[in-house]
Amino acid sequence: MTSTTAITVRRARTTDVPHIRRLVAPLAEERILVAKEAVAYYEGLQEFRIAEGPDGEVVGCGALHVMWEDLAEVRTLATDGTWRGRGVGHLLLRALLEDAAEIGVRRVFCLTFEVDFFRRHGFEVMANQSAVDPEVYSELLRSHDEGVAEFLDLARVKPNTLGNTRMIRSL
Repeated sequence: MTSTTAITVRRARTTDVPHIRRLVAPLAEERILVAKEAVAYYEGLQEFRIAEGPDGEVVGCGALHVMWEDLAEVRTLATDGTWRGRGVGHLLLRALLEDAAEIGVRRVFCLTFEVDFFRRHGFEVMANQSAVDPEVYSELLRSHDEGVAEFLDLARVKPNTLGNTRMIRSL
């Protein structure tokens, strides 16, 4: 078993998009993640971090999508099946939370089936949408981003597209 010291987390490059799609594909088949077209990954590439194994193979990915001045979402956190349980997700999430703090985000949101994993990293299940004040809520309503719609619990994406849990963490 390889330790996490052999894992490197770095910013994503354009050559990583096929690897991101490969990591997402089996999770999309299980309805854990939603697969996107390649163009969507290229458009959001600057949001992604990549985990590389000791031989340079891509073993995980994750993205941080800014939703508002103080709010971002962890998206597309995925680990290669042969690397699950070895700390890759932890390293990626830590890097994404550091990115969030660095750019001034104070709260990070996620939609997940991995409630225990995110709880171990300081996230709490959202009881309601009071995480944003009414003025910000009205601004976010103007977004066409489905992640924002999921966060706001809007009817156009209800019932929850995957049946996952909304969680949030303050930094």
